[in-house]
Amino acid sequence: MPRLLLLAALALAACGDTARLSVDQGSGPDPVLPEPTTGLIPTVNFSTAVGWPEGAAPTPMPGTRVVAFARGLDHPRWMHVLPNGDVLVAETNKPPNPNRSGGIVASIQQSLIERAGGAVPSANRISLLRDADGDGIAEIQEPFLTGLTSPFGMQLVGEDLYVAFANALMRYPYTPGATTLVGTPGEKIADLPFARGARHWTKSLLASPDGRTLYVGVGSASNVAENGLAEEEGRGAIWAFDTETGEGRIFASGLRNPVGLAWEPTTGVLWTAVNERDELGSDVPPDYMTSVQDGGFYGWPWLYFGDVVDPRAPGEPPQPTALVPDYALGPHTASLGLAWTGGWTLPLGEGMVIGQHGSWNRKPHSGYKVVFVPFRDGRPDGQPIDVLAGFLDGDEAMGRPVGVEIAADGALLVADDTGNTIWRVSAE
Repeated sequence: MPRLLLLAALALAACGDTARLSVDQGSGPDPVLPEPTTGLIPTVNFSTAVGWPEGAAPTPMPGTRVVAFARGLDHPRWMHVLPNGDVLVAETNKPPNPNRSGGIVASIQQSLIERAGGAVPSANRISLLRDADGDGIAEIQEPFLTGLTSPFGMQLVGEDLYVAFANALMRYPYTPGATTLVGTPGEKIADLPFARGARHWTKSLLASPDGRTLYVGVGSASNVAENGLAEEEGRGAIWAFDTETGEGRIFASGLRNPVGLAWEPTTGVLWTAVNERDELGSDVPPDYMTSVQDGGFYGWPWLYFGDVVDPRAPGEPPQPTALVPDYALGPHTASLGLAWTGGWTLPLGEGMVIGQHGSWNRKPHSGYKVVFVPFRDGRPDGQPIDVLAGFLDGDEAMGRPVGVEIAADGALLVADDTGNTIWRVSAE
């Protein structure tokens, strides 16, 4: 049966349409939005995870160099840089679903996900990385918190470390300089929307500048609410939680999978990176990053890029049009990580850096790299620039970038969950 499933998966991967537009045409403030391509068999184009050969590394942009800041991690997805320069990394994956069902199609999908390296068990751990001698490589790597439930977002506010699990927002007491909190009990601040088997499980986390509010990105349970709107209650949204009371509210909605969160300092506005819906063909819709309005509605599942209707969605949207995202990041790039580059030392100006995990729903592949978008006066100003590439060789993925952070010394840190490495990019 496993061999039959693999053969079926490979046959499915050969089906679907091929892109007619370039990724650049689906990027920027005014992307090309052709008519979608629909059919019984969606475009399926998974890469095969192979890991990095000995001595190999991704390719940095000219004028920079890349080294492995830490190796041997277990599916590192997200990071948080502490004031003393220590780096927390969430080694994590989707919670198990013992009741998984769905028949042959679901089994084929699972086989493809496993082939792409996305089905490893979750380590349920946050580790601490410390570069004590300043050589750009972390010689200290310690378990910081263990036995967690698919941890993802992390934020230090004063002496409180907040961690977003797949199902809850937690708080831990933190002592500056501590190398471990193993054994320290956490306090649950709030429950988060959670269902085993949901398509999106990550919960990103960002504190307001005054530390009074925590913003949490909650992805959808499905592609376009195909299992009903009730399953999507509280999902496809960014939540805002009061750190004192734990009370939460939906800050913005209609965001299929808002993962990366970052503040733009000129305007003081929250930005997010969003993964758009699948199975409309290789060219649409593009993933995007956008400024986020309090109370704003961004369309999912009924609309995309303002007023483009997705007829697959059930019911009616709460309003006839949606806010148009500020900046497209190319179709199916899986843009996850997002960080403002203020203070970084790379030979570029200020803007947003984005970790693109890579496509499965596009031919040819898109994403599988880290890009930079310059800003001017609080707005994107120019096309994306490749900062770190070379993660993909044909259909083989040596690595896949996820979270991005600016280190205390101004270098760029990139979490590579397939290569089990944190990469450090610095100026030459």
